[in-house]
Formats: sequence, C-alpha cells, structure tokens
Amino acid sequence: MNKMERSPTPDEVAEPLKTPDESGPKHDAGPPRKIGRGARLLGLAVLVVLGAALGIGFWQHYSLNAEVMSTAEQRRDFVPSVRTAPVRASAATMSVSWPGTTEAYAQANIYARASGYISKRAVDIGSRVKAGDLLVEITAPELEHQIAQAEGNLAQMQASLQQAKANRDLAQVTWDRDSKLVQQGWVTQQQGDTDRLNLEAREAAVSVADANITAQQAQLRVLSQQKAYQSVTAPFDGVITQRNIDIGALVQADATSGTFMFTLMQSDVMRIQLYVPQDEAFGIAPGVAAIVHVPEMPGREFPGTVTRIADALQPGTRTLLTEIDVPNPDRVLSPGIYCNVELKIPRKAPSLIVPSEAIIFNREGLNVFVVENGVARIHHVNVVRDFGTTVEVNAGVKDGDQVILNPAVDLNDGHKVQVRPGPPAQLS
Repeated sequence: MNKMERSPTPDEVAEPLKTPDESGPKHDAGPPRKIGRGARLLGLAVLVVLGAALGIGFWQHYSLNAEVMSTAEQRRDFVPSVRTAPVRASAATMSVSWPGTTEAYAQANIYARASGYISKRAVDIGSRVKAGDLLVEITAPELEHQIAQAEGNLAQMQASLQQAKANRDLAQVTWDRDSKLVQQGWVTQQQGDTDRLNLEAREAAVSVADANITAQQAQLRVLSQQKAYQSVTAPFDGVITQRNIDIGALVQADATSGTFMFTLMQSDVMRIQLYVPQDEAFGIAPGVAAIVHVPEMPGREFPGTVTRIADALQPGTRTLLTEIDVPNPDRVLSPGIYCNVELKIPRKAPSLIVPSEAIIFNREGLNVFVVENGVARIHHVNVVRDFGTTVEVNAGVKDGDQVILNPAVDLNDGHKVQVRPGPPAQLS
C-alpha cells in the first residue's frame, strides 16, 4: 500500500460527489425569491378568509343560540289566552230513553165452554164491546134433554125423601109407644129392639134421600151452567182482535182442546214493559213519570206512569222489569206499536255536566284542565254518559269549576293561563 494514499474523512464520505453541473455556481437566483413571497401572501389570504368564515360562523351560532334562548324565555313567560266554560250540576231528575212495545192492559183468549153449534154471532174483528155484551150463542139440543132428565130425577128423589120421612115418623111413633110397654113388661125386649133399630134405619133412609137430592141439585146446577155457557159474553170492555168461528161452526168444550173463538183486548189503557239497566234502576219506583213517543206521530207525547216494578234484577242481564201504564182514552195507540219511552228518574247520586270540548284523553284516561287562580290544573274525570255536546261525570270536578275548552297540545299542568272574555251578550 502506498504511504502517500490516505483514508477519506467522515465528512468526505458523507458528502456526495458533485457533478460539474451541480457544483458550478448558480447565477439565476432572482425568480425563486418572488415565488416564495407570493405563496406567503396566498397563505395569509387563506388564513384571513378562514378567520372571517370562523368569525361569521361563530357569530351566526351565537345569534341563533341567543334567538333560541330568547324564544325559550318568551315561551316560558308566555301566558296563553284560553276559552273556558263552567261546570254545572245536573238536574234533579235523569232523563233516559229505551225502546218498547205497547201492549193491551188486559187480553183474553176466549174458548168455548159448551159443546154445540154456533147459532148466532154478534161481533167481528174490530168490534168494540162492553163487559157483558153477547159475543155468540151456541145451540146444544141434547143439553136441554139432560136438564129435563135431571129435573125429573130431582123430583123423584124429593118424593122418595117424603116417603122416607113418613116411614121415619111412623117408626118414631111406634118406638115411643113400645118403649114404655117394654119397661112395664107388656112387650118383649126383642120387640122393643126391633122397633128401636127400625127407627134408626128410617132415619138413615131419610139422610140418604136428602143426600141424593143434594147431589142431584148440584148436577142440575152444572147442566144449568153449561146452558149459561151457550151464551158467550165479553169479560171486560175492549175490542175484538181475532175471530176463529162463524155461524154453523161446531165448537167443543174441553179444558185442553176447547175451540178457540175470540181474542179480546182492553185498549183504553196501554201497558209497556221495559228492562231498565242496573245503573239507572235505583231511582225507579211506582209513580215515576214517563213519556211515550211514537216515530209515526212526531211532536205528540203520550204521558204515562210507572205502576209496577219487579223489585229484583234479573241475574243474567242485570236489568229491572218495569211496567208503565199509559192512558189511551181516544184509542190512538194500539197494541203492538213500537215506541220510545222516556223516563224521568230521580237522581240518587249527584252528577255534573261538562262540555265535550273540554275532555282530553291521555295515558291516564279522560281528563280536563280546570283554571285555578290563573293556573291550569289537570283533573281526572269519570264519564257516566255521553250526550254528544256534553258529558255527564260523577267525579273529578265540582259545580262552578271553569274548564278549558279545546286546550292546546303543549299545555301542561301548572301552566299560567289567561281566560279569554266571552262574546258580549246579545240584546233581545
């Protein structure tokens, strides 16, 4: 190795070799200095724009937040104007209506009680009759013969009774005479016993004859009653609504298969039966006023009165059988008419009337807002009946409370409100 050669220093090793182009002096140094200044100006402009944008955004955010806070404060301090209506107590009587059907006050199906042929018919369908008026006459010639036979038997039995009495009297006289002779010994004891027992037999014969007469008289009365049944009369005032026989028809008198001749209805008083629900049955009692409406007679009312109640609810339906009597002197109403019955039932428990506009429904059920000292307070109510524009409640409010009509959705309990004055009253 040549001693004149030396090892490169670390600086020489790290410094790269320069080519003749790179190691030469650079004479064009002006333009790069201008480019750097423009970049700085551009960056400064961008920074200014960004700062302005941030300032504007911050200002808008601040303004929006201030506006929201202001709106929230306004809403918090805002006192809405509301319309109210008073809660009023219900009337002393409760008016309820149910459908019903008119029925005749009395109705009878008239059957034949005597067998024979119809010889006379005095009425027809629609005939109005009074109690005791003749309806039909039945002819039964064999009944006349039975009555004559019974009368003859009665006369024969009465003669037998007279004969039995005469024999009894004779036996009595004989015994009265022989009883003394037996005691004196002039007549044997056997003869005395014969006379005494003969008297008793004659007395028994009189009793038998008397009983036979009584039985025959009863039989004669039965036949006479059957003869009376040949003239069929009306049992009460009414109108004939059904006729099933005519002159010459054969009718049979039998308890189970007798001939059905007429249907008679009493129509001067109508009877209506209703089944009143449990919640309204507690005020029902005889004397409660009722009004009957017939759809085919608009504007006309037929007043009536509750006359009878069952005093016991039916377990299956929890209803009370109620009967109403409706006077019908001009007979405008007929049996079988569909009608509506309005009852004026006295209230057993107080109730209140609230406008339907005040009712609101939420997860807690039915409620109303009541204005108390300028503050809206929510009250839970229990609705009993709905009348459309008003409802009947029995809890939650009291008479005179001012309830808010159509409350706003965002109205909360405890919110201050201002009652809006109502329209001026119209002068009549």
